[in-house]
Amino acid sequence: MFAVFSTPRKVALYFMALVSLLVLSACDTLPGGGGPTINTNAPVPVALLVPRSSAQSGDSVLAQSLENAARLAIADLGGTVQIDLRVYDTGGNASTAAAQATQAVNDGARIILGPVYAESANAVGLAVRGQNVNVLSFSNNASIAGGNVFVLGPTFDNSAERLTQFAARQGKRSIVLVHGTDLSGQLGAAAIQRAISGSSARLAGTVAYDLSQQAVIGAVPRIKSAVESSGADSIFLTSTTAGALPLFTQLLPESGVSPATTQYIGLTRWDIPSQTLALPGAQGGWFALPDPSRSQQFVSRYSAAYGAAPHPIGGLAYDGIAAIGALVGAGKSDALTGAALTQGAGFQGVNGIFRLRPDGTNQRGLAVATIQNKQVVVIDPAPTSFSGAGF
Repeated sequence: MFAVFSTPRKVALYFMALVSLLVLSACDTLPGGGGPTINTNAPVPVALLVPRSSAQSGDSVLAQSLENAARLAIADLGGTVQIDLRVYDTGGNASTAAAQATQAVNDGARIILGPVYAESANAVGLAVRGQNVNVLSFSNNASIAGGNVFVLGPTFDNSAERLTQFAARQGKRSIVLVHGTDLSGQLGAAAIQRAISGSSARLAGTVAYDLSQQAVIGAVPRIKSAVESSGADSIFLTSTTAGALPLFTQLLPESGVSPATTQYIGLTRWDIPSQTLALPGAQGGWFALPDPSRSQQFVSRYSAAYGAAPHPIGGLAYDGIAAIGALVGAGKSDALTGAALTQGAGFQGVNGIFRLRPDGTNQRGLAVATIQNKQVVVIDPAPTSFSGAGF
């Protein structure tokens, strides 16, 4: 068993950074449907904002992966759509990101792709709100979405909705919510509560815990009591593999909350890192993930082109270019307006289908997976259209 609450892994660090709350938001800036007009017969200037010179570990690799993925997407357009990609360095800093976004628009950018972190994405949205330019950020923080800012990153609401609907169809309709008291845990809990309220399931109880090993251990008897007193048939955990999940999956079964009778459901992915697959308590648990076949296709193609695997969120840049290319390819001058970006049919991305919502959030087609014999097994495939299963 690996240590709990050790230094978070790079992927965990990224997702935690994206959910930082902001006092000022760009949510009320650009009216719905707003955006520039473009000349579809000329190359469309697209600004890509990446944290190339950031002092944070791993950001330079992330920046290069995002740029590589964007250029791969442009190549895949096959010349049918001309994209003039212009890359700007945010340094991982919100004020720098805002300044670079302003420069990008002055240089002629008709849409902004990026930046990565929530604070920077919010600052960019505010900086260009009067320029009639939309921002497709790589953040997954729904609190900054709205107006001229869209988030491309996978959100808690995506996973919560997918898993809750699936659980209800499987007869698992009485759910105990277990969440951390940190910001990520609170946002995850709110997403699960929204998902439950929009389904045939019910919230049977809520157990919160602080981020310490002692607090997690102390939460176990409270979780057991909540399950037994309510007759709940499932537990929905916000914990991550870098946090409390390994400890919960060990201690809950030992306390008598058996995965054989109480369904464990995880808001975060349980297949990263691969060591999680060996945890006895994780066997049979449910979690959501992007379409594995499409994800692997992208990893293979990217690796062949650039000699190494992409960063875990590098594909978001590909998705942004794919959406822009699909819209511009239709030959309409309003291709990059909010109304066009939020078309109901959505787009095909490297991880499957996705679409942008008018409130700036996104919806992604996710698969539901479980762990059997230390292997990931998809038990409900990702939908291939927004009229398919799970929607």
